[in-house]
Amino acid sequence: MLNNPFYLRLIALTGTLIISVNMAAVAAQPTDSIQTFSIKEQSIITLPTTATKATSNEILLTPASLAKVPASKATLTTTTSTASRSNCIADSVITAAELSATRDNGPFTVASKAIPRQLANGFGGGTIHYPTNAGDCGLLGGIAVIPGYVSYEASIKWWGPRLASWGFVVITIDTNSIYDDPNSRATQLSAALDHIVSDSTVGAQIDSTRLGAIGWSMGGGGALQLATQRSDVRAIIPQTPYHDEDYGIMDTPALFITCQNDRIASNKKYSSPFYNHAAGPKMKIEIKNGSHFCPSYRFNEILLSKPGIAWMHRYINGDTRFDKFLCNNENYGNSPRISAYDYKDCG
Repeated sequence: MLNNPFYLRLIALTGTLIISVNMAAVAAQPTDSIQTFSIKEQSIITLPTTATKATSNEILLTPASLAKVPASKATLTTTTSTASRSNCIADSVITAAELSATRDNGPFTVASKAIPRQLANGFGGGTIHYPTNAGDCGLLGGIAVIPGYVSYEASIKWWGPRLASWGFVVITIDTNSIYDDPNSRATQLSAALDHIVSDSTVGAQIDSTRLGAIGWSMGGGGALQLATQRSDVRAIIPQTPYHDEDYGIMDTPALFITCQNDRIASNKKYSSPFYNHAAGPKMKIEIKNGSHFCPSYRFNEILLSKPGIAWMHRYINGDTRFDKFLCNNENYGNSPRISAYDYKDCG
């Protein structure tokens, strides 16, 4: 495995970035400077992750195995009515400015719960992020987020509070091993989704038929594969995805995040073919001058929050009020920070 050029390039370019991350150091930087870090500059950032105290008497159910069923989501059926969603998030809040905020600055207050590795069945532990005042929303969608090769939860954890503040229950995870391949990461994403659905704190808040997945690099490949295996996964966000095997027909609504100068999982070899072969609603945003790390940590949080939140609400919840931020309704290609934009079959 380690003779594969992908792995060698990734290890060489990642450096200490994937060993530990200093979120305070990243947060202290002005937004513009964060987004123009070179690979070398990114590789020297170090930062410790923070964790919340776990519930000591938590009892976990064994995750269900992957559902090997066709994953067609052309017609979205939900158990949450349009009226309930309107009461949940007011129309006046659904604006570009609100969606483009950072951290947990959304309509809902967010709490978190640590899942220690020893209590995680099928993945390497992580953190559940959930809204505490979404009682008018009915059941919520659930989302699992996974990092890439030789990377940790810290690299993708920013998605947790961001999405939770907009009414999702989100679990951001570590993998069993930092060397796990995309197939294993698909299985671990599935285990993480099963975990939150059965979790004693948040399980009762989740509609188990409305789930989603986000993955970076090999985690993105895992998200693509998972979408072909579970029909309850309604939307995915593969970020600079890598997969070296045929994962089959993928028709789940997918928002692809790519990076213009990705020299680890090149767009020509990976992201572009994956996007072209995706058979369902799809949208692609390419970050200008971005390296393979452009979606990770908080380097482009402001840029990615709006399309990411809108995509998940539109296709997990079937909330068409978010259409105005997607596909032909918003030209992301006009942004000087985006080098390419495409969409197809959005409906």
